[in-house]
Amino acid sequence: MFKLAHISDPHLGPLPPFRVAELMNKRFFGYLSWVRRRRALHRPEVLTALAEDMADLAPDHLVVTGDLTNIALPEEFTQVGRWLQGLGAPEAVTVIPGNHDAYVAVPWEASLGKWQAFMSGEGDAVATGPESFPFVRYRAPIAIIGLSSAQPTPLFCAHGTLGEIQLQRLGPLLRRLGEEGWFRVVLLHHPPSLGKIVWRKRLVDAVPFRRVIEAAGAEMILHGHDHTFGIEQIDTAGGPVPVIGVPSASAGHDGRKPLAHYQLYDIEKAGNGWRIEVNARGFDPVSGRFRETRCYAL
Repeated sequence: MFKLAHISDPHLGPLPPFRVAELMNKRFFGYLSWVRRRRALHRPEVLTALAEDMADLAPDHLVVTGDLTNIALPEEFTQVGRWLQGLGAPEAVTVIPGNHDAYVAVPWEASLGKWQAFMSGEGDAVATGPESFPFVRYRAPIAIIGLSSAQPTPLFCAHGTLGEIQLQRLGPLLRRLGEEGWFRVVLLHHPPSLGKIVWRKRLVDAVPFRRVIEAAGAEMILHGHDHTFGIEQIDTAGGPVPVIGVPSASAGHDGRKPLAHYQLYDIEKAGNGWRIEVNARGFDPVSGRFRETRCYAL
């Protein structure tokens, strides 16, 4: 049995020191949001409790589905890089970016490039820029396929796009991995929902993405972005593919969205298919620790 952990949207804080000039763009409004609301919501002590809980349960691998930063300051990427190293070696942790990680355009070397060891495929396939997606990491019996829907967007928008190149690469990749017998886990930040996400936060090419999955298949799709639980499915010839989202990993108090959660997926072969047991673990503000909140099988 393979135990996969999934967290999303940690929005690591506090914000590092910055120059005023760095706020002379969309970041200014993100900074105001951080000061007025988000710094009280996204709590470092919650992430510390989450890391301690995960260490006790010792998953085989961890995936992080985006929004690790808040306003994509260059120093935020350095700060997140140190945090990722504290969670595990790059071989044990896989990361994809979210829209906050592309809040404004920042050169790869000064931004996501600082996490490239966590976003690289096998062998010589080192992430060197946006063209590196999708990448594949093999952790028998699962193959992790990382996509990027992260892109700079206009003010008050948080939508994402995969683009033709990623989608063209994704289909043949999924077919090959399926023929080889891998349990295919697809990671993207924006949920590929139809009509359940507000327009300004949607995955622009959700329909073509779903068509790729319908044609090529997968075993599980994991996402974040909406800061809540998500469970849908995409029907394929080989059976329904679960599409699962998790709340923010750092949400320290109740609000419109759930408290911080992460999920564990126990994956094992079952006859000609697979069995997935989902264990959701949520933050308890009274004890300051994480505990099981629900468990179900797929």
